[in-house]
Amino acid sequence: MSAEGAHGAQKHVTSMRTPMGKVRKLGPAGSGTSDFWRQRITGVAMTLLILPVIVVIMMLLGRNQAGAAQILGSPLISLIMILFIIASAIHMKIGMQVVIEDYIQNEKLKLVTVMANNFFSIAVALAAIFAIFKLASGV
Repeated sequence: MSAEGAHGAQKHVTSMRTPMGKVRKLGPAGSGTSDFWRQRITGVAMTLLILPVIVVIMMLLGRNQAGAAQILGSPLISLIMILFIIASAIHMKIGMQVVIEDYIQNEKLKLVTVMANNFFSIAVALAAIFAIFKLASGV
């Protein structure tokens, strides 16, 4: 690729993208922009939900299981808690994946670590959501 300089002379401009990346209009990682925006969106969601979550946690302090079940039995409160859990798990997964992709050089180790990160994030979210459902149902 060449571009004209200030005096009409041709100068050579190199690109870090592969020809296929240029065709697909992808950056070096191919998904960095979507990860960036998903992390920002989950960050905003957590920011909006943190005050109601703190209020719910304050309401739960000192309660026994029956009291917690009564509070979490409210569909609105359960929904707030579940949305916060989902946003937090996605935010955590993306943040850890960026660190893994940036700092682990060995491709096999990177693959295993990303898979472990995905599994851990899903497992934590599912366990927390299950706990909310279990407490909300009073079982």
